[in-house]
Amino acid sequence: MPLLLLSLDDTLLDRAGAFRAWAAEFLGQIGAPEYDLEWLLSIDADGMNSTWDVAEGLRGRYGLRYSALDLVEEIRQAIMDRIRLDPLTACALAIAEDSGWVPVVVTNGESRQQEEKLRKTGLDRYLADWVISEEVGVRKPNPRIFAIAAERARMRLTNAWMIGDSPEADIGGADAADIRSVWLHRSRSWIETRYAPTRTADGVIAAIAEAMASR
Repeated sequence: MPLLLLSLDDTLLDRAGAFRAWAAEFLGQIGAPEYDLEWLLSIDADGMNSTWDVAEGLRGRYGLRYSALDLVEEIRQAIMDRIRLDPLTACALAIAEDSGWVPVVVTNGESRQQEEKLRKTGLDRYLADWVISEEVGVRKPNPRIFAIAAERARMRLTNAWMIGDSPEADIGGADAADIRSVWLHRSRSWIETRYAPTRTADGVIAAIAEAMASR
C-alpha cells in the first residue's frame, strides 16, 4: 500500500481563500482602500509569515488601538470560521483510500490550530494520521518530518508521493526525502532550478489522480 502525503493549508483546505475573505471584510470595516487588500495578502504570504507579524503590520499601518493579541485571535478565529472541506476533496481521499493508498497530512504550524482545522472540517475522518511540525519538533522541508509520517503510518517512504503547493516546503522536502511529488501550481510558474516536482496539477483532486495513475 503506497503512502500519500498531503500538505494541509492551500492543498486540502483553502486557507488562502478564508484569509482573503476575512481581510477584505476587515479592511472595509476600518475604512481602508480596496487596493490595500493586496498589501495585506503580501504581508500574510499564504500563511508563511507569523500571524503576529500580520497583526503588527496592521497596527502599524493603520494606527489601530487593537492589541496585537486581540488581532491575532481575531485572524485565527476568522480563518477557522471560514475554512471548509470541499466535498469533492473528501471524495477523492475516500477513493484513494479504497484503492489502497494511505493518506497522511504533513503540515507546518501550531499543533492546536492545525488539529482544530482537521477536526472542525471533518478532514480527520479521511486520513490515516497527521504530523504537525510543532508537535514533532521539525518542519518541512526537513526530510525527517516525512520519515516521521511514514513511521506513524507504520509504512516505508518507498513509493510514497507528496502533494503540496509550496515549492520549498513540499516539493523541496519531497526531493530531500527522495520521494515523488505533485505540485499544486495555483497559476504560478515553476522557477526553482535545484529540484522540480514529478508532476504538476491545478488542484488537489487532480494531484491525487496523478499519484494514483502512477501505480
